[in-house]
Amino acid sequence: MTRNNTILLSILITLSLPSCFNKSRQTEKHHNHRNNIIHIQDQIRDIQFEDVYLSNFASIYTMDDYLIVRDYKSMEKLIYIFDRNNFSYIANIAPRGQGPHEITNIGHIGIDEKNHIFYVIDHGKQKIFSYHLDSVLEDPSYKPVEKLNLNELQFPNKYVLLNDTLCIGQIIEPTGSYGFNQSIAKWNTNSGEITPMKYTHPEIERKRVSFAVSEENGIYVECYHHHDLFTICDLDGNLKYNIYGRKWDSTMSNAKLYFGDVVICKNRILVSYSDGIDRTPSTDDLPTQLLIFDLKGDYIKTLDIGYRIMDLSYDDRNNRLLMHFDDIIQFGYLTLDDNLLN
Repeated sequence: MTRNNTILLSILITLSLPSCFNKSRQTEKHHNHRNNIIHIQDQIRDIQFEDVYLSNFASIYTMDDYLIVRDYKSMEKLIYIFDRNNFSYIANIAPRGQGPHEITNIGHIGIDEKNHIFYVIDHGKQKIFSYHLDSVLEDPSYKPVEKLNLNELQFPNKYVLLNDTLCIGQIIEPTGSYGFNQSIAKWNTNSGEITPMKYTHPEIERKRVSFAVSEENGIYVECYHHHDLFTICDLDGNLKYNIYGRKWDSTMSNAKLYFGDVVICKNRILVSYSDGIDRTPSTDDLPTQLLIFDLKGDYIKTLDIGYRIMDLSYDDRNNRLLMHFDDIIQFGYLTLDDNLLN
């Protein structure tokens, strides 16, 4: 290499360094303090689902004018449908069992609001079943249609539909008798094809996350259960932001809990948070706080709910956060007015 070429190469490297540093500063955010705490337990409204007992394994989904509640521990029928506005009971479907139209081991429910269809994973049969909402409401004995056989070596645990066939999902790959790998991917519900997202954090060896998708805002969010970290990517899996809390490290361990469930509400990210509490048999390790961030991952405030939070769901029609608690009340909601979110 000539002297002139050496000088030119040095200049190019020097010019590229500020660009790399600037990109890092734009995508890597570190929060040392999240201490704007508002106590709002008195704003939580109790939800009473009439004439129905639901276990602590229930999860709430919103669809059209209804709430669809999956109860993994229900002894007979596994899905309940309630009015979205007043929580009145409407129907109980999906009998437990090994029969042709029964559910053996119920998993996630995928919502296709445009086509009035919801999809139910049966992990026991390794299948996804399709239910047409209008038909279910007309006839609670309605029999679902088999949508797809799942690959036992790589399958979705949770997912959000972007259109009739394309989803963004949390994919599970079993490893050995008990272990598994977890990733975020695009998933085609017709072909079963799974395409991993481009970005995964390079320092995390074992990923355990909750995630949320906002097609409107063009992002998905991954919140790490055992690391003080959450990540924002675009819908093609390109990194937008890594957001680190004050207790961030990359140690591979499940001894501490940080982030729980996450939802995206308009232009805000809401996530339950435990601040690195130790997981021990004697420790109550469920979070009682919600952190609020904007869509760039900048911290806004902390809502102290005062109840132990198990699950979150966003009711966009009524602009309220639905919550499942392990506490003196089992279900509740919080109206998300502008004063609360800003």
